Amino acid sequence: MADPLLLDGSVAFQSFALDPRLQRSIAKLNYSNPTLVQAKVIPLALAGKDIFARARTGSGKTAAYCIPIVQKILEEKEAGNVDRGVRALILVPTRELAEQAAKFLGILLAYCGKSIHSVNIASNISEQAQKFALFPKLDLTSRHLLIDLPDIVVATPSRIIPHLNSSNLSIKSTLAYLVIDEADLVLSYGYEDDVKAVAHVIPRGIQTFLMSATLTKEVEELKSLVCRSPVFLRLEEDEESAKLAQYFVKCKEDEKFLLLYVILKLKLVKGKIIIFVNNIDRSYRVKLFLEQFAIKSCVLNSELPVNSRIHVVEEFNKGIYDVIIASDEKEIAAGDDDDMEEDEIIPKVVTEAPDEDVIERTEVAESQSKNKRKKLRKSQEYSISRGIDFQNVACVLNFDLPTSTKSYVHRIGRTARAGKAGMALSFVVPREELGKHKACSFESAKKDEKVLAKIKEDQVSKKTELKPYIFNMSQVEVFRYRLEDALRAVTRSAVREARAKEIRQEILSSEKLKRHFEDNPEDLQHLRHDKPMHTARTQNHLKHVPDYLLPKGGKIAKEIGHVSFKKSSDNRIRKARKFNKRKGKGRGKRDPLKHFK
Repeated sequence: MADPLLLDGSVAFQSFALDPRLQRSIAKLNYSNPTLVQAKVIPLALAGKDIFARARTGSGKTAAYCIPIVQKILEEKEAGNVDRGVRALILVPTRELAEQAAKFLGILLAYCGKSIHSVNIASNISEQAQKFALFPKLDLTSRHLLIDLPDIVVATPSRIIPHLNSSNLSIKSTLAYLVIDEADLVLSYGYEDDVKAVAHVIPRGIQTFLMSATLTKEVEELKSLVCRSPVFLRLEEDEESAKLAQYFVKCKEDEKFLLLYVILKLKLVKGKIIIFVNNIDRSYRVKLFLEQFAIKSCVLNSELPVNSRIHVVEEFNKGIYDVIIASDEKEIAAGDDDDMEEDEIIPKVVTEAPDEDVIERTEVAESQSKNKRKKLRKSQEYSISRGIDFQNVACVLNFDLPTSTKSYVHRIGRTARAGKAGMALSFVVPREELGKHKACSFESAKKDEKVLAKIKEDQVSKKTELKPYIFNMSQVEVFRYRLEDALRAVTRSAVREARAKEIRQEILSSEKLKRHFEDNPEDLQHLRHDKPMHTARTQNHLKHVPDYLLPKGGKIAKEIGHVSFKKSSDNRIRKARKFNKRKGKGRGKRDPLKHFK
């Protein structure tokens, strides 16, 4: 029987001859037909090939490696020729991605009963608690096995190493599949040593999957370390890229805030939007600025607890929030080698013999540098701006331009996913406009023009185009006085206070309220992440846009809950009394002077 094909010639999921339990799970996910990366990877994976796939973010890479791994483990268990133990290890760069992969695996295994068991050890629990998750569970009365050893383990490199070193997890004799998802991010987050340590422990001849959105020298080195003559798939989805419109706007530092206000308040973007900034303080500054105009938004950054970040993404995907302000500060902190200054990479040569004081200062500096790198590496696990599965995003707005083309690729990958159209808009500050508005300045803007040139060059190589978007500034300028009022209210102390308040609030919400809302789902409103901070000076006149400021023929959709300054209608009885009073009816005597003919 020939493989079932769709009308456009693409292959359907039924052509892969998957286990019926797996097919039911795929149907539950509402997957109609595989994406390009899934159609190419799944048949090769089922044939036992090592795979090195480069595909854009949001193209369905998680399903591309999870489906064949689950299928092959099911086949092995049916045949009864497999030892108990971990069969697959999936390494990802962040906890959020681990949670995402574990959740997807949970859906895939929904109809597999106790045949396959997966565990996520990247969650925010102690190493001792993770240790118990990696051991079989016994019924103490009957001594029967309740839960076997996990077949699939999801982890970050830093989480898996302690378990391998302490023998909590043994993979030498049982491991058959290794996945390194978002390989470029795994390496850029400083996990290179951990990945190499894992590579030395894994058995020879296992099947490996390397998934990446970008191709770097480090990823090439990793390929030679863990793969045996892999099939290289460079998947450029022309239709997908055509559905992503990319624009940039050259503007002054304060005009970023002005254009953002106009875009959101005049509803120029229809649908959900992610605003990327390069700093945590910056995210709160933008949120407080938008609050001045009664525009609700959520902040998403690496300081917030893991549960809070995951909850924000889930609620955003459900459509509860429309605007997320995500900070990409780890990209700025880590940087790219090609963007670093030469003296940051190469130590200065000392020609004369240093004295003891110089040696001591050098040792202190080296110690501080090591601590800084260690702290940075630890914090990378909390990154939120890349790799997360944001759904139905209409626009990605780079309020602050990223510092590398790689980060730009990951950011714009949040939109135009799964065959849907999307737009990416980036604000670029020209060099001659730098430092003219201190309250709005940000250090990374110095590289904007240089990075923009690199991004354009990269997009041309991918046969896409980054186009200039021209705003009619004469129509935008009428809103400037409102911008100045709002910016004056968003002070440094207000930003500091908002940041501290948000962290305190989210820590309480993520731990204490989590259990409460499981029993009281009707109280879920208390977990909203877009509530006003109330730390800045509020100015009620900024919340509504007067008609005379609008462009000719322009309208703003009425917001739910809008309250005007003047009552639109009176009480029926009060209105009748006023009418009768004017006519001289009702209680009291008529004034003859008012009705003299």
